[in-house]
Amino acid sequence: MFLYTLISMINYLVNILVTVVIVQFVLGLLISFNVVNMHNQAVSAIWKALNAILEPMLRPIRRLLPDTGGIDFSPMVLIIGLNLLMILLGGVAASTAGA
Repeated sequence: MFLYTLISMINYLVNILVTVVIVQFVLGLLISFNVVNMHNQAVSAIWKALNAILEPMLRPIRRLLPDTGGIDFSPMVLIIGLNLLMILLGGVAASTAGA
């Protein structure tokens, strides 16, 4: 029962992290297409906060991926990796529940 609760909490945190990655991606698109301006203090603060949260996770992925020019695939790789982690943890929880 404790393992199931722990995995549920990790799943909840992973879902929040995936949402933050998507928000950072969308905000990055809005900034690059000049829909929102970095001179706005609120936009700048949100952008800096999102980068401070995600950069430690995205930097190692960026080092491993080949250079693709202007396209950054590291957020997609992070989301896929987090989903694979949840599948793995779900399998662990299912195998221990049957034992």
